Amino acid sequence: MSTRLDHRRQPAAAPVRRKKRKGQAIGLAYISPWLIGFLVLTLFPFVASLVYSFTDYNMVGSFHFVGLANYVEMFTNDPTFAQSLKVTLLYVLMAVPAKLAIALLVAMALNIKMKGIGFYRTIYYLPSILGGSIAVSVLWRFLFMKEGLVNSMLSSLSISPINWLGDPKLALFTISLLPVWEFGSSMVLFLAGLKQVPQELYEAAKVDGAARIRTFFHITLPLLTPIVLFNLIMQTINAFQQFTAAFVITDGGPMKSTYLYGLMLYDNSFQFFKMGYASAQSWILFVIILLFTLVLFKTSNRWAHYEDGGDGK
Repeated sequence: MSTRLDHRRQPAAAPVRRKKRKGQAIGLAYISPWLIGFLVLTLFPFVASLVYSFTDYNMVGSFHFVGLANYVEMFTNDPTFAQSLKVTLLYVLMAVPAKLAIALLVAMALNIKMKGIGFYRTIYYLPSILGGSIAVSVLWRFLFMKEGLVNSMLSSLSISPINWLGDPKLALFTISLLPVWEFGSSMVLFLAGLKQVPQELYEAAKVDGAARIRTFFHITLPLLTPIVLFNLIMQTINAFQQFTAAFVITDGGPMKSTYLYGLMLYDNSFQFFKMGYASAQSWILFVIILLFTLVLFKTSNRWAHYEDGGDGK
């Protein structure tokens, strides 16, 4: 009896399998552009750079395996590497907190109900679309040059002109202001988070007589900490990879006070054609970013607040 039933089911199972295989083929066809792009533009350069980091590859001739020589030279015989790493860490420490603070302040200012608020939100997001492009970097250089608009405004207030880009003590601070105005994406995330804060908490705090500052630090900020964590990680990664500002505005000067890691990689790769050495430096940057990210994730359970406790259960 059972054998007869199985025999009757077999003709119906074949069309189902064909339909399933057809669906899988269509799915693979849809994701194939992304898959090809990932393999060719991401995975292959990723693996190739690791291989090159153990060679003396210079882009024009044959290369030889040199073992850990690139890494040894980097840490023992390259003062530029230490200087660039120090400058980049200072840049990250200045640019990322300032950017997140401005993004949160603007998000709170735009978290109100008024006519045309969508227009103002769009206006504040526009700088993020322009980003840190070449044109914006050139504009930044003209703004902060000795005869630029910023010094002209200071002169009108009887304040002596400041050498924003020529003073080694100020140049890094000046270029770290550039990414701050690209706060749009972080602002949108903060704004979405503010919309999710239960209004009952604010009403209860108001009844208890809590001031706005106390309400911010005891209600708003704790509930936004998951978004703070995400923005902190993403902006830290972007800051470590910054290149345009240092290249266009100061070219790493004066006295290498703005010689960011990205600029050093560019010089070693395309100015000095030390591709193997630059690949090794790229992997050191990858490890540094990975360590920063792991530390942020590891410490987030002490300061990031999740309604489900953060364990996803």
